[in-house]
Amino acid sequence: MIGGSDPGGNGSLRDARNMMKALVLNDYKRLAVESIPEPQIQSDEVLIRVRSCGICGSDVHGFDGSSGRRIPPLIMGHEAAGEIAATGSTVNRFEAGERVTFDSMISCRNCVFCRAGRPNLCEDRRVLGVSCEDYRRHGAFAEYVAVPEHIVYRVPEGVTFDEAAMVEPVSVAVHAVDRADPSLGDTALVVGTGMIGLLTIQALRTAGCGRILAADLAVDRLTLAGELGADDVIQTGDGIDLPAIVRERTGGLGADLVMEAVGADATVSMSVDSVRKGGKVVLIGNITPTVSLGLQSVVTREIDVLGSCASSNDYPACLELMQRGKIRVLPVVSASVPLDRGPEMFDRLYAREPNLTKVILRP
Repeated sequence: MIGGSDPGGNGSLRDARNMMKALVLNDYKRLAVESIPEPQIQSDEVLIRVRSCGICGSDVHGFDGSSGRRIPPLIMGHEAAGEIAATGSTVNRFEAGERVTFDSMISCRNCVFCRAGRPNLCEDRRVLGVSCEDYRRHGAFAEYVAVPEHIVYRVPEGVTFDEAAMVEPVSVAVHAVDRADPSLGDTALVVGTGMIGLLTIQALRTAGCGRILAADLAVDRLTLAGELGADDVIQTGDGIDLPAIVRERTGGLGADLVMEAVGADATVSMSVDSVRKGGKVVLIGNITPTVSLGLQSVVTREIDVLGSCASSNDYPACLELMQRGKIRVLPVVSASVPLDRGPEMFDRLYAREPNLTKVILRP
């Protein structure tokens, strides 16, 4: 059970008379919906009544302890939207009842990176729903969550709570495409068409790419990739030479830029070998701590290899793109269910159930 306060994080909780439901990770692979005290807001925070919260892939990796960043007991969840329930004494931008979403990352706003406009690289960055050796910050798989005012954004008219909860992964895709800085008419290859890959395809289209190729093992994901903007899809697997296919379909040159949305040895290698001389490879996927890199291929062909971490002040633009229908998120959502079904949905996601890409929990 969660109770009391958590040293090093925003774990202070309200008086026990104000209780809420929360999905608590009590031990690895052991989740339970429990009644716990509501969070106590600080003077610069708002209390948000959570209406929708998406299960991120990083939550699933935290579920079994493999990430090392979800140390129990913890309330996970960082992709969320809801309504302002209460405001701290110094909050002046929001009022109770407003529809809002919020960044998953809390930056200090004072370090050299924050002052340079790169809060995703903050020296004291903390992420909602994360517990590690340095801090614990409870997340949004709960009826209420407390967050600082400076990471909160209003949800535009016409955008539902389920859609607004997806702005965090949308911002990851948009930030990655911004890192790639494509030129008008570029040919792009997206390796991996999970949720981030599918959103990246749409972000590339809005950025003006002329042709978008998508590669994945799963036929159902490739079908959805085509529906969301990929011009050409390639099923990978044993005996499939992806770089050769990409060169064949690009006049022998390779793609102008490659977005790697998996983060594994084989896909990083394929990405480097699929890009043209002088092209760019943006690494978004991050499921393994190390990968091998074809150094001579990168050096002799002058390939730009760029990392892309989270997002950086991208929420307003992402919300506008979603409001205008330029990036569609509901086709990526497999299920939207009550919080009580959280343990079941985690088990199904952990088992890699086919056709289950994104699940949203509704507290």
